[in-house]
Amino acid sequence: MRGVLSRPHGLARTLLGAAVLLSAALAVPPAGQAADAVAAATVYTNPVSAGVVDSLPDPAIIRAKNGTWYAYGTTNPVRLLAGDQVEHILPVLTSPDMVTWSYAGDVFSFAGRPSWWPSGTRPWAPDIRYVDGVYHLTYSLSGGGIALATAPTPTGLWTDRGLLVPAGGGGCPSGAIDQASYTDLNGDRYLYWGSYDTICVSRLNAAGTALTGAVTQVARGRRMEGGFVVRRDGMYYLFYSDAGCCDGAFSGYAVKVGRASSPLGPFTTPGGSNLMDLTSKDGIVVAASGNGFVGPGHNALATDLSGQDWLVYHAIRQANPDFPPVTSPWGGTMNNLSRRPLMIDRLDWIGGWPVVRAGAGPSTGSQPAPVTTWTVGSGFNGGSLSGWTGPWTLGSDPDSQGFLSYSGSGTAYQLSTATVSGDLRIEADLRLGAANTGGAVGLVVSYTDANNNVVAWINRPQQKLIVEARVGGVLTSLSGNLPAGFDHDSWHNLAVERRGSTLVAWVTPDRLRTAVATVTLTLPAGATGAGRIGAVSTGGVSAADNLGAAPLYQPVTAKVPPPQLGALLAAYSDEFSGSGTPQAGDPAWSWVRGAGVTANRSGGALVWPTQAADLYEGTNTASVLLRAAPPGDFVVETKLAFTGDTGNQQAGLVLYEHDDRYVKLTHSVLPLSRGGGALLHVTDFGKEAERPTTTPPSAVFHRPMFGGPATSTLWLRLLYHYDAASGEHDIRMGSSTYGTSWTWGGTWSLPRVGALRIGLVSMNRAGATASFDYVRTYAVAAL
Repeated sequence: MRGVLSRPHGLARTLLGAAVLLSAALAVPPAGQAADAVAAATVYTNPVSAGVVDSLPDPAIIRAKNGTWYAYGTTNPVRLLAGDQVEHILPVLTSPDMVTWSYAGDVFSFAGRPSWWPSGTRPWAPDIRYVDGVYHLTYSLSGGGIALATAPTPTGLWTDRGLLVPAGGGGCPSGAIDQASYTDLNGDRYLYWGSYDTICVSRLNAAGTALTGAVTQVARGRRMEGGFVVRRDGMYYLFYSDAGCCDGAFSGYAVKVGRASSPLGPFTTPGGSNLMDLTSKDGIVVAASGNGFVGPGHNALATDLSGQDWLVYHAIRQANPDFPPVTSPWGGTMNNLSRRPLMIDRLDWIGGWPVVRAGAGPSTGSQPAPVTTWTVGSGFNGGSLSGWTGPWTLGSDPDSQGFLSYSGSGTAYQLSTATVSGDLRIEADLRLGAANTGGAVGLVVSYTDANNNVVAWINRPQQKLIVEARVGGVLTSLSGNLPAGFDHDSWHNLAVERRGSTLVAWVTPDRLRTAVATVTLTLPAGATGAGRIGAVSTGGVSAADNLGAAPLYQPVTAKVPPPQLGALLAAYSDEFSGSGTPQAGDPAWSWVRGAGVTANRSGGALVWPTQAADLYEGTNTASVLLRAAPPGDFVVETKLAFTGDTGNQQAGLVLYEHDDRYVKLTHSVLPLSRGGGALLHVTDFGKEAERPTTTPPSAVFHRPMFGGPATSTLWLRLLYHYDAASGEHDIRMGSSTYGTSWTWGGTWSLPRVGALRIGLVSMNRAGATASFDYVRTYAVAAL
């Protein structure tokens, strides 16, 4: 929205006069760092929790009012490396920079747990928010139910507030776990929850302590869970995870996303699928990429000081996936728990959609770290106002520790002695005192003199966020409404991003992309030069904290290119022309358990009715049609028409070593959990192999990932790459509903023991028909 020229309103005229008096005392020294900056890491390596805790599943993160990041995780045996064999209840980590973490204790000790918890419960999936001066931590119970605890600081002491959602799910068919809250522009609060296989949403009351609205289903899919909503550029984005979260090296977890124009949906994917459609979904944010991490999922978001978003999630090291037996706080031994350490990676917004590292997947090796120090700025915890000038003084409280405080009358600026310029993010935590009923507190974005400055205001009497740009004494201003229930007396973060002549300002309670007010202003010529930053108050008691400026992040605008196909390898392909059996048309084909199979070429396709047989762990009765694979990297593709209408029918591609070592990519029909008989059509990417790390050892194990939508005609691709460094087969799935644009999903890795062959299956339950139009194998031009 473009700003308009106007005369200064009453408040602006007051500020203008005060600025004239102040400006005579201000001189601009050389640029430099303001007070109490903390040296931050410039690089990081995943997992960032390595050496601190073994595991921090389902992470949530917040930058608290003391300027420190806090991460919270699911109950887990997090301290085995320290010789601690017992699970910890909602463990907490703390960091100055999102990279260097320390263990800070647990939300609840076992002895201090709420007395109403059912015996044996394991609290899961915490979500952390800041609501009117209080930290709200919601968590779910392993037996069902979502509870709330509150505290005055991010480390407690935590007060039990009981259940928000009962164990039965509160009207959501999938039950009550995996929750996250969200606050909208008008101040309305929402809670999202659900798992296996539906995500629901309901309104919360103004205090965020009880459900008040109807329960709405917004997403469903096989093992869908972990919903997390943010607003970006006028759209609401629902992040979620699907497939298995915690099956060690067989974890098929991935993060996906849909977006909507309302927090109540409907949410749709980049390909146009509704998240309520009875199919698997595109919109992949991050999935396993064959680099040693599997099961990336259950995410939260954090924004660094440059404005760059980061996905915070857990993943599993394929080489060290499982815990040994551990002791439950309730007593007894738990087996088969997966190590899920804390990961962070850059989140890019490309073409209106979020994706990790432009589509490159979880990172390994040294990466540029989040920006967590300002060029000019301070958290005011060091007891000094060096680098700042003005009448404000230092105050303190247990939550924010040190902060800027002003209690005089009239209007007062506190400005940095250093200047900043260029594209910037400037932010501060701001609040008004209860006695300041007629004033405002502001973030000074740029100050040259009384006639040339840019200020963003939180204005109590007008109940608005107001942005003012003054050039040569001429004012350009624009405002947006604050919610009716906005608590001016508690901390709110006011952030401004200036890129060229566009300035965007928004007010959030906790920097978690939950803006309750936003303004976009086109700055007039002359308003983008160098200037000082600071805080300003009018009308009485005000406070400011965590005030600083950093160079604005540079957005990534192009995704990593998808795999590129090379030449068709005719010797490893078949168009299924003619009639008769496939091996009669091409002797390169052979069968495993081929007796009695009715697969035949007809009408330019291989037509194969599904068998009442399976290829799953100890049940190896299905037929497999096989041919040799070419040496080196390749892509195998088929076009599949499939009429499945009964649970567990499936047909598609396999890369097969033997019955207990293979990957398959099929159109599968799977029941929707608690779906009243509803069936999901999914692009099912399964891996079966030995899993010796379980207790007791499992000779063979099978788990899936899920790709894009599965339609009645579906194109399937498997991309094969031999990773010589790790001695592994890396196999990536791709699918398409039209055969032109492709959804490239995750990668399964298998230690290389023997050669893999290309194959087809049509199995599990009789009654459906698979029609394979062709099998084409290509060289790979580029991965």
